[in-house]
This record gives sequence, C-alpha cells and structure tokens, in this order.
Amino acid sequence: MSSLSILHAVLGAAGLVSGATAILAPKGQWLHRRAGAVFFFVMLGTASSGAGLAVLKGEANNAVAGTITAYLLLTGLMAVRQREGRAGFFELGAFLFSAGGAAIAFYFAVDAVRSGGAMLGGVPYVVFASIMSLAALLDLSVVLRQGVAGRQRIARHLWRMSLGFAAAVGSFFPGQIEIFPAAVQNVRPVILLFIPLFSVLGLMLFWLARVLFTNAFGPAAPARSPAP
Repeated sequence: MSSLSILHAVLGAAGLVSGATAILAPKGQWLHRRAGAVFFFVMLGTASSGAGLAVLKGEANNAVAGTITAYLLLTGLMAVRQREGRAGFFELGAFLFSAGGAAIAFYFAVDAVRSGGAMLGGVPYVVFASIMSLAALLDLSVVLRQGVAGRQRIARHLWRMSLGFAAAVGSFFPGQIEIFPAAVQNVRPVILLFIPLFSVLGLMLFWLARVLFTNAFGPAAPARSPAP
C-alpha cells in the first residue's frame, strides 16, 4: 500500500469510530461535540485523500464522491459555526458549488447512459446529482433568507454530517467487501450487505424527525423575508 492509501485507511477507521460515537451520543452534549469535532477533521482528511487516490487511479466516481463528502462536511460544520440568521460569502459559495456539482453530475449520468454504462456509471452519478440538487436548493434558501436559525439550523448540520458518515460507512462496507472473509462476501441476498449503511440513514431520519417535528430541540425559527 502507498503512504496515501495507509493514511486514507487510518483516517477512515478513526472516522467510523468517531462518527458512530457522535451519531449515538446525546445531541449537544460534551461527548457529541468532542466526537463530532474528531469526526469532522479525520473525515475531511479521509475524503481528501480518497479523492486524491481516485484521481491517481482514474476512478472518476470515487473522486466525485470524495469531493461531495468534503462539501457536506464543511457546510454541515458551518451550519452550527455561523451565527444564526447570518449568511455570507461561504453560503453563497456553497450554493454555487452545489449547483455546479449537480449540473456536472447530471451531465455525466446522461453521458454514461448514452455510452451503455448506465449501471456502472449512470446510477452513481444520478445519486450524486440528486444529493447535490437537494443541497443546492437548500443552500439557495439559506442565501435568500439571509441565514438559517432554530431547528432548521440543527437539521442542516445533522443531515449533512450524517450523509458524510454514511459515505464513510458505505465506502468501508460493502465498498471494501474484498477484504472480508468469503462467507461475508457470499452473503445472499446482497441487500443484507447494506444493513450498516441503511442503519446510518435510518438514524439520520430519526434524528431529523425529532429535530423538525418535536420540541426536543426548541421551537422552529420564525420565517424571514429576503432582504430587498
């Protein structure tokens, strides 16, 4: 393994542990904040090194996935670092990035279908494009409303960091299925291999429901009108 591969593997393992701790710990408590901070830094390194490895290997899908993961982590962190009801150049840049990323991903998805590689290339790019389109719409909403506050602010942080963690889990298992014993590789139906990934997504939806539809995290922020 190259030094970059070893670094990627070590950071990825640390990201799995810290991410699991953050997503299971009581939200807003000391353990959640500390584990979340570790998760952010190690996963940013994992995404960056993974994208670099993918570029060196000519794996466009993985390069795009690493870049999107880094975007989700950065915007998820800034959602709670930025003051409530404030939006600046970072939020505008996030919107331009996500909108441009969605357009590029849709282009590659269509190109993959036309070239007969719908399953190998088209499906991943459709997933990427869908995530970035949703992110772009929400980024635009933040810009127009001059920031985000209340439960919406927590939800923005939650789903973006959770998707970053889901990317790490899916990349490890079943993404690295070849490193597991044959008994695991031959599990049928194949959908069982995605239980860890689906579990993370399920927890994300659970916490989003608690944040948005209960008073566990305070009242919703009052509606704001765009500045004239």
